[in-house]
Amino acid sequence: MPGDDLTRLRVAITAFFALDGFVFAGWVVRIPSVKEQTGASPGALGLALLGVSAGAVVTMMLTGRLCRRFGSHPMTVVCAVLLSLSVALPPLTHSALALGAVLLVFGAAFGGINVAFNSAAVDLVAALRRPVMSSFHAAFSLGGMIGAGLGGLVAGSLSATRHLLGITAIGLLVTAVAGRTLLRHAPPAPPEGLPATADGAPAGLNGPRDSAGGDGRSDGDGRSGIRGLVVTLGLVALCTAYGEGALADWGVLHLEEDLNASPGVAAIGYSCFALAMTVGRLTGTTLLERLGRTRVLVAGGATATVGMLLGSLAPSVWATLLGFAITGLGLANIFPVAIERAGALAGPDGVATASTLGYLGMLLGPPTIGFLAEWHSLPAALTSVAALAAFASAIAFATRHAAPK
Repeated sequence: MPGDDLTRLRVAITAFFALDGFVFAGWVVRIPSVKEQTGASPGALGLALLGVSAGAVVTMMLTGRLCRRFGSHPMTVVCAVLLSLSVALPPLTHSALALGAVLLVFGAAFGGINVAFNSAAVDLVAALRRPVMSSFHAAFSLGGMIGAGLGGLVAGSLSATRHLLGITAIGLLVTAVAGRTLLRHAPPAPPEGLPATADGAPAGLNGPRDSAGGDGRSDGDGRSGIRGLVVTLGLVALCTAYGEGALADWGVLHLEEDLNASPGVAAIGYSCFALAMTVGRLTGTTLLERLGRTRVLVAGGATATVGMLLGSLAPSVWATLLGFAITGLGLANIFPVAIERAGALAGPDGVATASTLGYLGMLLGPPTIGFLAEWHSLPAALTSVAALAAFASAIAFATRHAAPK
């Protein structure tokens, strides 16, 4: 495929990553308004948010097969249309049950588009032979930052219904423009040879190569050990993605209800987190080259732990915003690095396993925080993000000699 076509595909796929973050952030900053409209308690809201998780998990199990049958590019476009339409539904509900039902649809679209455009991105990364996957995830974070910032600006002047209908219109417009490129081009075929990792070491989609030119895998206990390491790396991704999902859905509510912040200031909370994560991912390649994967994972988990303790327990709004930003910097590169290490160990199967566990953490975080808040308090529930970030850091340190550095 000519270089110009690869560039167009990269721009189009980046646009869908950014759109996903933009739409998701637009929804999360209006959660307080929707909660008030439905009259849901924290526990009931947690159950309703579980609809996102359930819809996404079911769709993720099916989208891979659909991508193999119809292609990742058409599936990305279809899921983007569904995502754009479904985000307008939550403010039309008036009960926790109805909210859970429409969030099931929204979650199905969210899970589907994540599998579809990640599949498209993997094909493109292989064709480009450059480690640009982090740039796609940075686009998601940038879209989230813009969506949250826009939400903060319009929260006091637009109802949730009008705001999210506007996001629907923007989503459909972006899909129409970027989708044309995806539908015109089939996924590029990977070139011969192995692409390099961010560290410059040969990795590729078929796993690490040993000195004899094999794929680094072994039979029996060796293969079982690799599967165990892949699952362990998936748990690292789960622990950190849990924090991203929890902050997205509950950070705004914490600022409004626990610290009495105005809706506009509260919306800035997720924007600070998304901005910090965007900056962290844009600088991720440089960090990996200078520090290596293990140090990035361990330091990132430790940074996120400190940031989230500040963000959840600080008595002032501005200290909480600072804590959210520190958390975003810490979590920024852990998920992409964990997925990359899993892929270096077990190829596409490793990527699939770790990605599924990671997204499961992102989707289960919000309802888990809701249940914990019901039992104790929202600030105490948010400290679970710090606990899991510390656990992920410990796992990364413990497995430093067992996986590629």
